[in-house]
Amino acid sequence: MTRNEGTLDRAARIILGLVLLSLTVIGPKTMWGLVGLIPLLTGLVGSCPLYTILGLNTCPLKK
Repeated sequence: MTRNEGTLDRAARIILGLVLLSLTVIGPKTMWGLVGLIPLLTGLVGSCPLYTILGLNTCPLKK
């Protein structure tokens, strides 16, 4: 997979994923917090399948 996420985009996804995952431990303690795995994993990998489908690219590196 090619990278299609920039540094700021990746950092925001990782933070959002961690915040959502924390909802399973603190706060309402529901399993809906597991939705945070999606932005966390795409942020760590650096590639978003939805960006690929839509043709978006926030990564500043040239191909």
